[in-house]
Amino acid sequence: MAVQPGPLPVKQYIWMNHQADNALGLYISIPFCRSKCTYCNFASGVYPASDHARYIDRVIDDMEQAAEWAARMGVALPRKVDTVYLGGGTPSLLAPELLERLFAAIRANFSVEAGAEITVECAPGQIADATLAAFSEVGVNRVSMGVQSFVDREAQVSGRLHSRATVERDVERLRAAGIQNLNLDLIAGLAEQTFASWEESLTALIDLNVPHASVYMLEVDEDSRLGREMLGGGARYHAGLVPTDDAIAQMYTRALERLGEVGLAQYEISNFCRPGFASRHNLRYWQRRPYLGLGLDASSMALHAADALRALKPSGAEAGEPSHALRWTTTDDLKAYLAGPQPVETAWLSPSRQHEEAWFLGLRLNAGVEPAAIEQEFGPELVAAAFEVVERLADDGLLKFDGGTVRLTPRGRMVSNDVFQEFLGLDAASCDAGACLDAGALQRANG
Repeated sequence: MAVQPGPLPVKQYIWMNHQADNALGLYISIPFCRSKCTYCNFASGVYPASDHARYIDRVIDDMEQAAEWAARMGVALPRKVDTVYLGGGTPSLLAPELLERLFAAIRANFSVEAGAEITVECAPGQIADATLAAFSEVGVNRVSMGVQSFVDREAQVSGRLHSRATVERDVERLRAAGIQNLNLDLIAGLAEQTFASWEESLTALIDLNVPHASVYMLEVDEDSRLGREMLGGGARYHAGLVPTDDAIAQMYTRALERLGEVGLAQYEISNFCRPGFASRHNLRYWQRRPYLGLGLDASSMALHAADALRALKPSGAEAGEPSHALRWTTTDDLKAYLAGPQPVETAWLSPSRQHEEAWFLGLRLNAGVEPAAIEQEFGPELVAAAFEVVERLADDGLLKFDGGTVRLTPRGRMVSNDVFQEFLGLDAASCDAGACLDAGALQRANG
């Protein structure tokens, strides 16, 4: 039976170079799908099953070379791993023997803690019995299922292949296999969605009594078929039947109300959980803790080796002694990736850039940001510039400051990307050498 991860409090702010646990989060991108959803803007698609084994070979090769590459780049890559996340795509499409090979390689190259959170994303109706048995064998203890809608018609027009009954059966099967830590995703804003159908999806999710739920508002951009159609004024993919922005905002607000009433408390803009069931892996991104991404279009972030070493000393890092970190991202071209090792995009994050990220990533969490902790890491000058932004946004009703913590207001959550953009460019030098990544892109990194 899979080991269930223990409770983890959602902290307000973690000082990056004062993290003495020295643990890594491991993200592995599995880009294979049975069908491409109309709204999807990830690097995934329908590829031949013959690519699966070649792809896992490439991921394992990159995994085996990761420590050497990190040493050449001068960054610390901890061997200890406390979260593993297989995202996609649909990782549950991998054959059981490929899952077993992949996890054998993970444990050969890293020291996976006994209580590590190990998550696999699944699509309803796409978890074979043998795959479910393999989950137990390799230690999977959390599953995130991309439901998006419990209304069969909405799922169908969005390119999903499941029904509500399929989801309910899979939840029952996962629980019978010993996996109790389940997340279900919903999207507000799907084509043909109405207020009544949204209530139906929320009720169905609540009735399943899962400990975690994610609710996303539909993103309209050039990276999805539906987004391109809507931006071009077309009618394919039922683009004309997508709810208005105001309607989507009302659906999101209703989700906050209904999930909160049943004990699924919001802890991040799109995430809700019962006590002790926050996504430990995703918290790494918002709390600026190191992670390694492997596979297609995967992002990584790690501290400069000297800064990581300083954090491990008994005295830790000194106040006002910020670290340097490296972020790197792999290619999003599957053909190129399968052909062999590819150059990765790298960007050293200056203290100024990290200071900006500390604000807009920390503000995603309901716990908020503690200015005193940020000043301790980055010094008073940078924080003074950010606080001018805080005061202005507080006057606009988008942020609230209680003297010790800055948080988004309910209205601020509705326009969170606009709020986050205000914290970019506080110091123009932080954008040198391509180190500026827009807030929306960063929040989409690794799922």
